[in-house]
Amino acid sequence: MELAGKTENVKSARELGLVACTRCTKVWPAGTETCGRCGKHLESRDSTSLQRVWAYWIVGFLCYIPANMYPMLQTRTLLTVQEDTIVGGAIELFHYGSPGVALIILIASVAIPVAKFLAIAFLAVSVVRVSSISMHQRQLLYEVVEYIGRWSMIDIFVVAIMSSLVQLNTLAAITPGRASLFFALSVIFTMLSAQAFDSRMIWDVQSGNPDTSDNSATSDRTAT
Repeated sequence: MELAGKTENVKSARELGLVACTRCTKVWPAGTETCGRCGKHLESRDSTSLQRVWAYWIVGFLCYIPANMYPMLQTRTLLTVQEDTIVGGAIELFHYGSPGVALIILIASVAIPVAKFLAIAFLAVSVVRVSSISMHQRQLLYEVVEYIGRWSMIDIFVVAIMSSLVQLNTLAAITPGRASLFFALSVIFTMLSAQAFDSRMIWDVQSGNPDTSDNSATSDRTAT
């Protein structure tokens, strides 16, 4: 318990001459090219991780914009056609006496996606710049982003269920709007962005300094 929070004494696997398999988590000596348990290629750090993170992040963000501008749901009755965006649909549900469902949709379709964009961007920036947020907190943030990613699709599930249930031919029908496709793509690309992030890079920054390997090399040159 006395060592809790003292990150200056934390040793990474790279410093100990070890490399872990990202698929089965088995640890091997550094330099081992292939995991003997599952056959996955081993690498201490994914050199292209940040490039893929930002590429998926940008595509996901670009898809999220039309997802909020175009109608998510189209309701056709005998005399009228009503189209609702994500926020507009939540407001309609609130007016019809379903504040709980409206709140769930706003949280899952607006708050969580925006928070994920901000969290992934922060994590990607924090591994190349000094951050005041501790490594443990950033690792926890990454795990939370990974866990809640699947729940962002709840709006799509609601649209799919309503579309399948309300089909009364010419009397009434509910169909997905154009925003549903963009929203699904946005969720998929943000999930790919989070999965592309190599969380091991978080632990390369010790006590607010850059990569430990670079630090050790610099200190050796200084000492010399």
